[in-house]
Amino acid sequence: MAEIVGFRAIRPTRDKVHLVATRPYYTYKPNVLKAKIEDNPYTFLHIINPEFGQSIKTKPNSIERFEHVKEQYHRFLAEGTLIQDNEECLYVYRQSNKAFSSIGVIAGSSVEEYDCEKIKKHEATLTTREEMFTRYLDVVGFNAEPVLLTYTKHSGIEEFLDKVILGRSEYEFSTTDRVKHELWRLSKELSLELIALFKEVDSTYIADGHHRTASSARLHHTKGQGDKESPTAYFLSFLVQESQVEILEFNRLVKSLNKLSPEEFCDKLQEVGVLKPMKGVSKPTKEHEFVVILKDSVFTFSPFEQYIQKDHPVKALDAEILTQLILAPILGIEDLKTSNEIEFSPGNEPLQTVIDKVKSGKYHVGFLLFPATIQQVKKVADNGMHMPPKSTWVEPKLRSGLTIYPI
Repeated sequence: MAEIVGFRAIRPTRDKVHLVATRPYYTYKPNVLKAKIEDNPYTFLHIINPEFGQSIKTKPNSIERFEHVKEQYHRFLAEGTLIQDNEECLYVYRQSNKAFSSIGVIAGSSVEEYDCEKIKKHEATLTTREEMFTRYLDVVGFNAEPVLLTYTKHSGIEEFLDKVILGRSEYEFSTTDRVKHELWRLSKELSLELIALFKEVDSTYIADGHHRTASSARLHHTKGQGDKESPTAYFLSFLVQESQVEILEFNRLVKSLNKLSPEEFCDKLQEVGVLKPMKGVSKPTKEHEFVVILKDSVFTFSPFEQYIQKDHPVKALDAEILTQLILAPILGIEDLKTSNEIEFSPGNEPLQTVIDKVKSGKYHVGFLLFPATIQQVKKVADNGMHMPPKSTWVEPKLRSGLTIYPI
């Protein structure tokens, strides 16, 4: 079953929600981030980036920095920009634009279920990042970025949500990326009804937020000491039916050709696959097709069949095929987590961004990948395996500061 609980969310007042809620600060360009912080006194960016623009700063990811985050958070509470609900409940949230709509449930998900692998993962986590996030949660005392969990189609939950959205939402606002955001706060009775429906879901899958989940579990085992009644026994999550999750690719940009000329590099590719010239640049149209961008030429690349292990959960993935066939043996990139020779570009970025970086000479080659499917992600998780680093960019992404989970 999927065990979820309601919680007393700390959230913006209705008149300020569009000013408070924000994308994570690292997704903004420096000039845009500066303008937002300088021009908007209510943005949650003041909390998560409390020393922006100061000449003297504390060390990144230090206890001192986290204390400043906590101070700003309590300032927002004291000023009434953030308020806390009086009773525990669940929240229904919908994101929509002209092309895509996604609706899900904001709740607390069980650390115990994560420990016993009822909440399944497909990505390995780094101990150093786990430890850092754990210290952060312990010091600041809140979680503002939910883990995105998916579940298989459940008609009862689907019908329940369809009824909820007929009522008036607590929040309704649009952001400059042309996305509409809506939030419904459920009554105690409706929350209990939805909690019961989720008990019929066998397993959930982490689509985005592996380090946040692992650090929440680590915090519970240390601070909460495994007590199921502790606030640390659950972590902030956003549960979405898998059909309403959009998975985009992560493209690869490489700084050098490992001392090969473009001609020598192309010769190496033709030893392991079929290389065809393209007149213009476009994304791959099918699985196991890559687009290779060089400064003066563009190709499609298709590996020979013998290099594709179609039945293997990981080795059949395009991200892994690219690593094992080209990045490691030809370009000398053995570890994608530590190499300084590679950059990852999520599929929601304009294609022209990748093209410009290669044409400028900053990167010598770019690889465009076909996105993985939710079925591939689940297959990896069901087999207890891990996808290569930066394999998926997943939408929707909930805005920071919309519903805050107090620890």
